[in-house]
Amino acid sequence: MSSSVQILEAGIASTIQDRGRAGFGHLGVSPSGAVDWRLASLTNRLVGNPDRAAVIETCGGLVVRFTGAAVVDASRELAPVSVGVGDIYRVVGDPERLWQYLAIRGGIDVPTVLGSRSTDTLSGLGPAPLLVGQVLPIGVEPASQLAVDHAPGTRARELVRVSPGPRLDWFDAGGFERFVDGRWTVTDSSRVGVRLSGVRLTRRITRDLPSEGLVRGAIQVPPDSDPVMLLADHPTTGGYPVIAVVHPDDVAAVAQTPPGGTLRFTTRGA
Repeated sequence: MSSSVQILEAGIASTIQDRGRAGFGHLGVSPSGAVDWRLASLTNRLVGNPDRAAVIETCGGLVVRFTGAAVVDASRELAPVSVGVGDIYRVVGDPERLWQYLAIRGGIDVPTVLGSRSTDTLSGLGPAPLLVGQVLPIGVEPASQLAVDHAPGTRARELVRVSPGPRLDWFDAGGFERFVDGRWTVTDSSRVGVRLSGVRLTRRITRDLPSEGLVRGAIQVPPDSDPVMLLADHPTTGGYPVIAVVHPDDVAAVAQTPPGGTLRFTTRGA
């Protein structure tokens, strides 16, 4: 019988994620996938999985039990361990990183939707968010050998790189400069986006903007002036002007900042 993992405590915002389902934006389907795909990939590699293997993404509080022997790794520890039948494993929250990952050798073997096992919390595509009592099958172990027994922790960038957005003309003169020079506080975060509060950004053009395409890392400014950086489950179109776009390698730095944490932006290296 194949091994499986049972959810004893679902934790906070726990879902199944892989690298996502890119290429379906024209159908209104967001890419989804792990919020911090680099950290998820590293966690996978430590148990010998390929990058695209499905993992559990959580903000902590996740408790699982195994029905058979397995090799697992959580992104907070970044050191694989062996578990046996009936063993319980906990993924606790991290005060410095909002999103954590649990990788199991063989990956979470749930059905794919449009080529991905990722949960899309906005559209409902893919597996539903995890529930207490749910049993998840574990896939066949890969042929690869375990190469390392630990990895050094990663640090978020102190300055997040951004490029000017396509709608700077919708803001008062100097709006982009005020955005870059400001100090921003994360007030809310989800897989859809991260809301920021800080400098007041005033729009020169106040009429509605026809919906246009959006990408991961785009920073929209709604009427209340609190910018929102779009994340994995973002809508594919939107009607708020985009003042800036975060560098693809720095999106996770914003996403991993817990509510109450602060951020600064820079155009250097963008």
